Amino acid sequence: MGSLKTVRGFLLDMDGVLYRGMSVREGARELIAHLNEHNIPYLCLTNNATRTAAQYEQKLHQLGLPIPASRVLGVAETTARWLAARSPGATVYVIGADGLRQELSRSGLRLVETEEATWVVVGLDMELTYGKLKVATRAICRGAGFVGTNPDTTFPEADGLSPGCGAILAALEAATNKRPIIIGKPEPIIFREALARLSLPPEQVAIVGDRLDTDILGGQRMGLTTILVLGGVTTPEELETSPIRPDYVFENLVDLLAAWQGGMA
Repeated sequence: MGSLKTVRGFLLDMDGVLYRGMSVREGARELIAHLNEHNIPYLCLTNNATRTAAQYEQKLHQLGLPIPASRVLGVAETTARWLAARSPGATVYVIGADGLRQELSRSGLRLVETEEATWVVVGLDMELTYGKLKVATRAICRGAGFVGTNPDTTFPEADGLSPGCGAILAALEAATNKRPIIIGKPEPIIFREALARLSLPPEQVAIVGDRLDTDILGGQRMGLTTILVLGGVTTPEELETSPIRPDYVFENLVDLLAAWQGGMA
């Protein structure tokens, strides 16, 4: 079991932890101010592939959270880097938002709109169509590599849960009988990059998230201290019945910060 007493750095999920939609979660501004003031290592680690780090910086500043792009590690960037390292200059068919497409192009990958692509990369796409699913299905059946940015079946918006990238992946898995390579939480690829950026060993890092099946499970696999914040995706009822047990559970970030400061005393 991880301990707050050993924590010297944080990985912070964003959607559902720092904010929900355009509403800032209670204690988020105070937590970020404390981390910035005391030069405590942290990264915002998100499975949402719709934005680049620079675009997230803009949104965070609009919310009153002064977090620079250098402290944001998004799965779009991680996916692009991972794929470019394994298949430089490859042709890629993308289901996803502009942020994912920008990161893939920036990494030297060639985006195409046909089933002859050598890779299919899938992220959250709020303009998903049957036509996009058809092209992706045919490319995968022709032998294209199949990559999913993250397995989140839902994501939290201000007015409730909406279908996530995992829901799109489920449709393609059913159509192709192929499973994707997952880059984001709970898989280790994004965690390894995050730990390298923090320059801290796993036992000194806490992951703060709102999902048991991605944030908490992934953190446990990597040996991190795991902290669940309620009010995002996971409900108290789901927590009661889940076999995935976080090290700590807090109602909000105010309580988390107070407990961590108390443990450091």
